[in-house]
Amino acid sequence: MVWMTAAEALDVLNVRPQTLYANVSRGKIRAKPDDDDPRRSLYHRDDVLRMARRANGRRKVEIVSSEAMQYGDPVLPSSISTAADGKLLYRGHDAATLAENTSLEDIAALLWECDAAEAAALWPASASLPTAPAPAAQSAPESALAAGLLALARRSAVDAPSLGRAPADLRAEAAQVLVSLVDAMTGRSDAGSISTRLAHAWQVPQHEDLIRRALVLMADHELNASTFATRVAISTGASLAAGVLAGFTTLTGPLHGGAAKEFAQLIAHAQADNASSAVANWLASKRPLPAFGHPLYSDGDLRARALLKHLPKLKPYEELAATAEQQAGELPNIDYALALLTAHCGLPKDAPFILFAVGRCVGWLAHALEQVQANRLIRPRARYTGPAAIISAGIY
Repeated sequence: MVWMTAAEALDVLNVRPQTLYANVSRGKIRAKPDDDDPRRSLYHRDDVLRMARRANGRRKVEIVSSEAMQYGDPVLPSSISTAADGKLLYRGHDAATLAENTSLEDIAALLWECDAAEAAALWPASASLPTAPAPAAQSAPESALAAGLLALARRSAVDAPSLGRAPADLRAEAAQVLVSLVDAMTGRSDAGSISTRLAHAWQVPQHEDLIRRALVLMADHELNASTFATRVAISTGASLAAGVLAGFTTLTGPLHGGAAKEFAQLIAHAQADNASSAVANWLASKRPLPAFGHPLYSDGDLRARALLKHLPKLKPYEELAATAEQQAGELPNIDYALALLTAHCGLPKDAPFILFAVGRCVGWLAHALEQVQANRLIRPRARYTGPAAIISAGIY
């Protein structure tokens, strides 16, 4: 969410209320009345975090490290991608610009650091593992997710550990892992680019370019939750498929790639009643508003903007976006754009998750390759908050 309560802001800043109010009066922290209780104020998250970072040098290392785990300062080095100054860069290249005419396979070659000759020979027609379910099995919304999990689990059981292997061999295996996932989630083993395969599996070849754009924009997003899970798994020496499986399972959560299901509920509520009451009721339940806002983009998710400019305006979505901005101060993020793409193209209900997972698999594999080269176990310490040592005869 863009806005924080006073208690949340004070906890992050570790200051007295008077100091918080002083920073508001000086224009250093933006504030607005709380819609639920106009007597209270809400404080802009970006401003609060910026002030906290300035004070980091005076705070305990363990406190700073704890806050860094949630949209804080970077916690490990990576040359793959970064979100900064309102842009998303893939190895220095603007992702929105790349989305105009680049394939997901080209993005993989960029992020995996393949040379031209290697990139040309990288992609198998289909992977031998696993056996994908028949297309008819894809009718249930959960089937593509289940098929993806099974495909990665099967590979994880037989693929070699990543530790100590040659980078070229790992890049070739990365392509096989990605193709295995596409085979499983589409229920088909077709030739052609990944965007072509998805467009034909969904019987919308006329919309392949929109699918391609979405895949490129989803390819990586620095150290998000699923990518961190992938890197932790790979840091133990696990296989590439096992690392991707860790990322894939993390992606299913409603605060990550699973937000599409939450947003579908919000859209249904808005269509059954109206956008204003749907947003108000959702916020009253104290749940994060799905498909709106992103802590890394105070002026709106650039990935959403890059995709939305190629999509028509559909009334229920437009009304919901306007209401979300008015009531919550949130702008559409990439989950909103994927949902609108799905509605416009007539894609299956699980298409937003499939696009997210297939596109992001390229990034997971890039981070897996980078983590193998780092050759370092990721093992953070916990900041213990339990009771001191208890001397007793037993716990009963």
